[in-house]
Amino acid sequence: MTITVGARTGLELPWTHVDDHYVDGAWTASTGSARNDVVDPVTEEVWGSVPDATDQDVAAAMAAAERAFREGPWPRMRPGQRAEHLLRIADELDKRGQLMAWTNSRENGTPVAETLGAAANAAGIFRYFASLAPYLESEDVREFPAGGAESVVDRDPVGVCALIAPWNFPINLMVIKLAPALLAGCTAVLKPASPTPLSIRFVIEAVAAAGVPAGVVNLVTGSGSVGDALVRHPLTAKVAFTGSTPVGRKIAAACGELLRPVTLELGGKSSAIVLPDADLAAMSKVLIRSCLRNTGQTCYISTRILAPAERYDEVVDLVARTISAAKQGDPFDEDTVFGPVATKTQYETVLGFLESARAEGARIVTGGDAADVDRGYFIEPTVLADVTPQMRVAREEIFGPVITIMRYETVDEAVEIANGTDFGLGGLVFSTHQNAALEVARRMDTGSVGINFFASNHSAPFGGRHDSGLGVEYGTEGLSAYLTYKSIHRRPVRR
Repeated sequence: MTITVGARTGLELPWTHVDDHYVDGAWTASTGSARNDVVDPVTEEVWGSVPDATDQDVAAAMAAAERAFREGPWPRMRPGQRAEHLLRIADELDKRGQLMAWTNSRENGTPVAETLGAAANAAGIFRYFASLAPYLESEDVREFPAGGAESVVDRDPVGVCALIAPWNFPINLMVIKLAPALLAGCTAVLKPASPTPLSIRFVIEAVAAAGVPAGVVNLVTGSGSVGDALVRHPLTAKVAFTGSTPVGRKIAAACGELLRPVTLELGGKSSAIVLPDADLAAMSKVLIRSCLRNTGQTCYISTRILAPAERYDEVVDLVARTISAAKQGDPFDEDTVFGPVATKTQYETVLGFLESARAEGARIVTGGDAADVDRGYFIEPTVLADVTPQMRVAREEIFGPVITIMRYETVDEAVEIANGTDFGLGGLVFSTHQNAALEVARRMDTGSVGINFFASNHSAPFGGRHDSGLGVEYGTEGLSAYLTYKSIHRRPVRR
């Protein structure tokens, strides 16, 4: 396979090597000299860098957020006023879509066919949460069951939030935390993943252009130790994290010790159950988006396909043809479907999974190795057949362009296999009969299930079960994570 890489020097990105964090409404020089490099996964070249925040940088950002929460106007505005700011942020993001996309693609290798939609999606999230302002402004009065008194239930912002996002979708997985936090009246300190610290600056730029008061949104960059400092900081009132399950466990332990509310969106190992009546031609049209989105680097995708024995060979052939026909190449080519994996570490991890698949007896139908290129973290999109539930590739999250296909004899067995992992984040059912598919979907022990397609709905809760996390994002349920409740009991005044 030949992968042609276009020129990178003509991109003219506004941020490459930067020296500052965003604190109290201004770009502020870091107090330390340590830096984190930003590596292009296509060329393996360092093309940018950011400061690794010191304890002083973290303390300054947290102090600014706490001061803005305690003394500033933001928590004291009506929700409708905050919603107006959210709508302006959305408009500002729309203006920055192309540069944001290019920066994101160069950070993590996500094809521009994906990243060019990031600004619009982020804007849509801000607009959705702005639409919930009336929910916060409505008075909630509840009568005592025995009568004679009532309770007014106030919804207050929880306080300063530490928001920590991963590298695979660095914009939208931060915005689904930031938008509800802002509408609720919280202030925040943002910490992007160390491989993707530059594209988030467009969000900060949009926040500033929208007139959000100083200190409400702050940004620090750096390694995982910076995130740990935010989680454990005494001014942190709430933590929201998306990332790996091992890191999530450490954050959960810290928040449990500190009695600090936390939302965790973690790993997945989701299954697509292909029922015997499935329309395979229709399935092929959504297969990559639902099962290998972003070169397999998506938490909820159904990388385990469960096929009925009577159609197993047919399913294997269809999946292999669909995957093989999709272009792998330069993320900056708009027809590229599969780019590189994001980092050298992830590249080595995925190759390790492929080696384990060979050793345990999986059949490689297509792909199965590093791509034949001079440079770049490219791995051939891979289809593994004859996989059993005990194999490592069937149990652990791979986070690369690898899909497994398992055989089942009965629908009960398929559900048992789907539920037989430590995770519970996404899932799919393919069938031409909606009621039958719905019945199977309801038996799957997971946070979200798609019938014949998968997508996130801003108005519906998204979250995982078991090792896939705690709490949910999106919807009024996601907004509630940034609220604390107060019940004021009173006896009604008789006139």
